[in-house]
Amino acid sequence: MDLLGKSLLELKQLVADKKISEKEINEYFLKRIKKYNPQLNAYLTVNENSAHLPLAVKDNFCTKGLKTTASSKVLDNFIPPYESTVTERLINNGFSVIGKTNMDAWAHGSSTETSDYGPTKNPWDTNRSPGGSSGGSAAAVSAYLTPAAIGSETAGSIRQPAAWSGVVGLKPTFGRVSRYGVIAMGSSFDCPGPLTTTVTDAAYLLGVIAGKDQFDATSSSIKAADYNQLLKNKNKYTIGISDDYFDGVDEQTINKIEKSIEILKKLGHKIKKITLIHPKYDISIYTILQRAEVSSNLSRYDGIRYGNERNEFGVEAKRRIMLGAYTLSYGYYDAYYKKAQKARTLIVNDMKKAFSEVDFIVAPTAPITALNLGEFEKYPFFGEVMDQLNEAAAVAGTPAINLPVGLDNNNLPVGMQIMGNYFEEEKILNLAYQFEKETDFFGVIKRGIDNYKD
Repeated sequence: MDLLGKSLLELKQLVADKKISEKEINEYFLKRIKKYNPQLNAYLTVNENSAHLPLAVKDNFCTKGLKTTASSKVLDNFIPPYESTVTERLINNGFSVIGKTNMDAWAHGSSTETSDYGPTKNPWDTNRSPGGSSGGSAAAVSAYLTPAAIGSETAGSIRQPAAWSGVVGLKPTFGRVSRYGVIAMGSSFDCPGPLTTTVTDAAYLLGVIAGKDQFDATSSSIKAADYNQLLKNKNKYTIGISDDYFDGVDEQTINKIEKSIEILKKLGHKIKKITLIHPKYDISIYTILQRAEVSSNLSRYDGIRYGNERNEFGVEAKRRIMLGAYTLSYGYYDAYYKKAQKARTLIVNDMKKAFSEVDFIVAPTAPITALNLGEFEKYPFFGEVMDQLNEAAAVAGTPAINLPVGLDNNNLPVGMQIMGNYFEEEKILNLAYQFEKETDFFGVIKRGIDNYKD
């Protein structure tokens, strides 16, 4: 049976119909990983004992008995004694972790090049970055080395690599999915979420991992919807477009987004021009707050209880620790950290105001398509620049999804994001599903997988 390109739910149905076994599916993906991972470096650890429906998981999720490094040599030999809530819920629903995917070390970056284990390569062009920090997860899905993967997002780390690698990437509302067992980067930002080949798979996986968790006080008690059940409703929405989110964006990207907006209009959705705070201001707010949280979170890695000594921290981690410690220090706390928190409230209020007028905000996911490897070294704040269009949803904690909307002249994927209101993932998924059914993502996902035929 030819399994190439089968969605997660299609594979699940084949198993249910007894047309194939879970063992055969695992053998199929393990064979593909062995063949293609040496050139892509999407996986850091492969679980040869994966026994159920396989999923790839970013290497900052604790997996009991399976090495978890956050792509840092500090945790080079760390094997967690417990499961993260996300992986535990996946296992309890019949999935296995087939491997742990590469990422920017500690999730610090947007290219997967700060990994202490070497960069992941973009499956569309191995001289380019797949994006980050969930670049390994995005690349593994794009090249079909897994039917779906789990990533985490602090400020674009699911959406941006999904855009650069040409897959679906969903960032839920902050608190919708538990962070317990996820190696923290920015505790008030971090959101686990799925990367998939279909909207249906994204909806299904969100339903599995969402919900209140007694081990995470920031997880929400708001009941998760039946996301898959609501997918096929033919609802009509009002979609907001802000010119500020097209400022400085590559012309080819703008053309693909404008074409996609016309398709949404053709489907019966109303397009409305709105005004939002310019995304350039999100960079400053996010940088200050995130660095402060990094400084606090990485202080626990002292080499005494577990892990290696702090001299194993990479350059980017050291840079972020120093800047975070500075913004939290006496005499600078009010000038930087406190002011950034006040500005964050302005972004939250701005998003709330927008969602009182429209159901969604549609915009490019990234200002440009995938850059060549090594380009990030030219930018001291590379991640913030590449994620600037993602940071408002991250700062405000609202949900958003990336969808592939075509290829540029270099045959690189272009991504469009749909941002929605708090805890309205079912609406985002519904609109995304309508778009997928109408366009099939212009064949991007299928073409990406076909590049890696057996």
